[in-house]
Amino acid sequence: MRESMWGFLLFAGVAWLAIGWSVLRLEPADVVAVAGPVMFFAALCEVVRALAGTRTWWVNASLAVLFTATGVVIMLDQGSTYATPAALVGWFLLVRGAVDVAVATMNRGTDRTWGLLVTLGVLQAGLGFYASGPLARTADPVIMTLGALAVLRAVADLVTGLRLREVAAARHDVLRLSPEREAGVAGYAAGLADFETHPQTGHSAEEMVEGAEKRL
Repeated sequence: MRESMWGFLLFAGVAWLAIGWSVLRLEPADVVAVAGPVMFFAALCEVVRALAGTRTWWVNASLAVLFTATGVVIMLDQGSTYATPAALVGWFLLVRGAVDVAVATMNRGTDRTWGLLVTLGVLQAGLGFYASGPLARTADPVIMTLGALAVLRAVADLVTGLRLREVAAARHDVLRLSPEREAGVAGYAAGLADFETHPQTGHSAEEMVEGAEKRL
């Protein structure tokens, strides 16, 4: 599952781009109905991340529950105002941005793209701060916020997916031996097993080492 995680992240990045383009083409009356499914897709992404078995799986599982609840609230509140969708989308961006900054900072010693992910996290948190304020309670700001959310998540998932693909390929290259080295390792293992099964009757290894030291 972990080895194929990069493929899902690439798919998620492309899907986020499609969502961002579709959201920006929406009519104002359709924003409330679309914001909920966007939260559900974000929750699905967190579920798959949690199933990958990383050390932060519990964070992704908690985010999946949180984003699902956020989507449910948006779907249940189909009022005539945009205050609730804007506030909850802003809440999503604040939480997701803070988690991205924390995880990227934690991986700064092993992932060279951590600086980019920190920047994306800060942008998401800043966008969430704006969306939660009084300036984003009409249709146009909510549409722009949803579109920017999708684009930022697309960049984050695409970068992470490509990085995981690079690491997975390098790891397989390191573990794969050439035919000559495989033959050498097999011969060494066979010789070691034969020595353990039929020990030498002559001088022991300790005696041979002592003799070599004396000659030196």
